[in-house]
Amino acid sequence: MLDYVKLARPKQWIKNFFIFAPLVFSHHLLNFEKIKTEILTFLAFSFVASSVYVINDIADRESDRVHPVKKNRPIASGRVKVWQGFVFAFFLFVCGLIFSLTLNFKARFLIISYFLMMALYSFKLKHVVLLDVFVIAIGFMMRVLAGAYSIEVVVSKWLFITTLFLSLFLAISKRRMELYFSIQNPNSGALEQRKVLDEYNIRFADQMLVITAGGAVISYALYTISERTVSLFKTESLIYTTIFVLYGIFRYMYLIYQKKSGENPTDVILGDAGIIVNVFLWLFACILIIYREQIFKFFGLF
Repeated sequence: MLDYVKLARPKQWIKNFFIFAPLVFSHHLLNFEKIKTEILTFLAFSFVASSVYVINDIADRESDRVHPVKKNRPIASGRVKVWQGFVFAFFLFVCGLIFSLTLNFKARFLIISYFLMMALYSFKLKHVVLLDVFVIAIGFMMRVLAGAYSIEVVVSKWLFITTLFLSLFLAISKRRMELYFSIQNPNSGALEQRKVLDEYNIRFADQMLVITAGGAVISYALYTISERTVSLFKTESLIYTTIFVLYGIFRYMYLIYQKKSGENPTDVILGDAGIIVNVFLWLFACILIIYREQIFKFFGLF
């Protein structure tokens, strides 16, 4: 049973919290019905994403066996048979579909499209230079759109672009550290495990990281002062939360360059107290600014 839990990778569900971004930034965080809908969207997306992780492990089982860590994965190690993996993937996919039945057509279509795109990524697109990181970025953008479609709100174009830059930043940092690991450990089999690394080099990855990091910060700052945002929240104070975005990106880059982390972004984020505290402070500041009137009324201060 533990092997099947590992196959589903529930720790990776943290990525699906992007689904809740439209809920927070559309002024609906206190709407119970919309919260319930977003939770169902989260569960549907999470189970479908887990089915993709299983398919990916099946596709990579041969190359995983030459990796010093990934060789211990359930399918690569042989503890779970390939046919058992396919059955489990189908089960997870069906569970995701069941949760999505209460969602509208757009959200359900997007979730299924994500599954098809990532299944294609597992067998083909991950081996195409640049397209491999863009597919990962599109996956994050689809999470945001699924969250927006399910509660029928419009996503700000600036918030959409911010998600693109941020997800590209995380995907490229992952590739960079995989490449760094393969250079530092030439006998690890990392290049055989992910052949697309042959198309990258450290300098190229660093240049892309600078561009995407800068793009994420600038697009977020422009979102906070855009006419639509100021009109919706009736304040320009959201610009002050940019400091948390800057710190988060700088902290992540510090972990990449100084601590040599980043091969698994989820592990980096969950394993660093600085990033965790910063995320909670950013979220607290955003909620306080966006919902200040409701909060003040609740405490009798307004």
